[in-house]
Amino acid sequence: MLIAVDGPIGSGKGSIARGLAWHFQVPYLKTGLHYRAVARQVILNGGCVDNEDDALAACDFPMGLLGEPHLRSELVADLASRVAVFPSVRQALFQRQWVFAHRKGGAVLEGRDIATVIAPDADAKIFVTANPDIRLRHRFNELLEMEYPIELKELAAEVTARDFRDESREQAPLRMCRDAILIDTSALSPRDAISTAVDRIRKGPRNQLH
Repeated sequence: MLIAVDGPIGSGKGSIARGLAWHFQVPYLKTGLHYRAVARQVILNGGCVDNEDDALAACDFPMGLLGEPHLRSELVADLASRVAVFPSVRQALFQRQWVFAHRKGGAVLEGRDIATVIAPDADAKIFVTANPDIRLRHRFNELLEMEYPIELKELAAEVTARDFRDESREQAPLRMCRDAILIDTSALSPRDAISTAVDRIRKGPRNQLH
């Protein structure tokens, strides 16, 4: 089974995606890590994340970089959303993400363009959302757990900027496709959100956009 999970930062899509991968016993890929790795590689190369040539050159990052703790920081996450606006970067990463998605036995992919670009043929498509204040609090608590120092006001500005870039970029903007299952996690615990996703996949798409 191939499952696509999309949604904005702090919505809980990561917990749902990991839970679905465990439930259906298939591999899981957080595609955002690829963009974070590109951003990190740009810095390691001494380049600029807002320069498309520098970002494209960094797409040839070593796979071992995906396990680097720095990739989970808010700084790298913000830089990743900046390199993600470049069409050449998205195209360079498309192939490895497509191959992972279409491996024999299925997979769960999490990101912002999985159902719309990487795997529009997915057996199940889920779009995860939540109240903006709750999304901000989720991300803030996550960073606190990682002991990453940041003020809530500063994080709010960064999240707003990232949302704008994700939703307004010319290629592969964040959006819900018409046949996706919509899950609002605002009032759900991680466990309940995963259970809801499993149940909705079994029942088929609901709350589609028309």
